Amino acid sequence: MEQYVAFLGNHPVLSIIWIVLAAMLLNSWFKSKFSKIRQINPQQLTLLVNRQEGQVLDMRAVKEFNQGHIAGAEQVNAEKLKQKDFAGLEKHKSKPIILVCNTGMTASAVADNMHKAGFEQVFVLSGGIGAWQNAGLPISNGK
Repeated sequence: MEQYVAFLGNHPVLSIIWIVLAAMLLNSWFKSKFSKIRQINPQQLTLLVNRQEGQVLDMRAVKEFNQGHIAGAEQVNAEKLKQKDFAGLEKHKSKPIILVCNTGMTASAVADNMHKAGFEQVFVLSGGIGAWQNAGLPISNGK
């Protein structure tokens, strides 16, 4: 224990950085544990679509969407969703909605806003479309 105290005294900047990083890691873990928004994997996405008529909303640019997307996915404008413009999505309000972006980061923020707007079941594909492709699952090309 004395070594830790000596290290803290000898390296205050490194110690502060370490404490901040640890706090951020714990904060992230608690947020994900107690969040109403669930991160799901590609297999869980498939089950939601097949068993509960879930709707996949692809937030990537139209060009990326046309190059390859999850079958049955609907392309939505990410900028509109970031601005909390959910017009046209009310028909999916009671169904499971799975948001997909490139990495899963953009979709997480939008999912939180959708939940606050009254969407009952909002999910995010963890790892985005890359996770879907890495799992070896099919991609549809074109519209």
